[in-house]
Amino acid sequence: MPENQKTMNRFVYISPSNKIITKIKKMLRNYLTVVVIASVIALAGCGPRTQPAEDFTEPAPGLLENDAHQAFFNNLASLCGQSFIGEQVYRSHHGESWAGRDMIMHVTVCEDDHIHIPFHVDEDHSRTWMFLAEDGQLRFRHQHLYEDGTHEEGSMYGGYADDRGNAFVQYFPADEYSAQVIEDGGGNVWTVSMDQALTTFSYRLDRDGEKRFEIVFDLTNPLVR
Repeated sequence: MPENQKTMNRFVYISPSNKIITKIKKMLRNYLTVVVIASVIALAGCGPRTQPAEDFTEPAPGLLENDAHQAFFNNLASLCGQSFIGEQVYRSHHGESWAGRDMIMHVTVCEDDHIHIPFHVDEDHSRTWMFLAEDGQLRFRHQHLYEDGTHEEGSMYGGYADDRGNAFVQYFPADEYSAQVIEDGGGNVWTVSMDQALTTFSYRLDRDGEKRFEIVFDLTNPLVR
């Protein structure tokens, strides 16, 4: 046999069957599908991430059952982090006058269920006004502490807001505890108010229908710390 014929016999072309061709085409289609899906996922990952729907929650409702109490609490909380100078505008003959004394209120702690306002008179830093959400009710208490942090006798007097107030003024008749620790204090009513422009804050005490004491703070000129 000629040498060139032997060489040709070594390389025999085998035509693929239709089944093999179909299988190859199917594999190619599957491969392309995977590539396309992977590309889409990669592009989606490059875009801005959106927060899962389940992460979005409605704002928590106020803790106070009375809308006016909650609105007042919110207005008071808007003063948080600021300090204001006050002055005595009225004192009846029943008590010692604080005229001319340095008075500052510091709105220092504002949480969903309590606001604390230390009230300083000259160098006396023992007083803190506390506005509390307790069992859906708005409560006002006076905390008096010794320098070592312990409570003075009669500390924590005050009362719960009644239904006469609104978003800018609330009335706190004395509770039973206050009537026990304050002489003739059962008829006390503390009135805490802000004007609608939030330019003034007032603390007032009445006893048995008679005005006894009032301090007014200027909210337009907070102290710079």
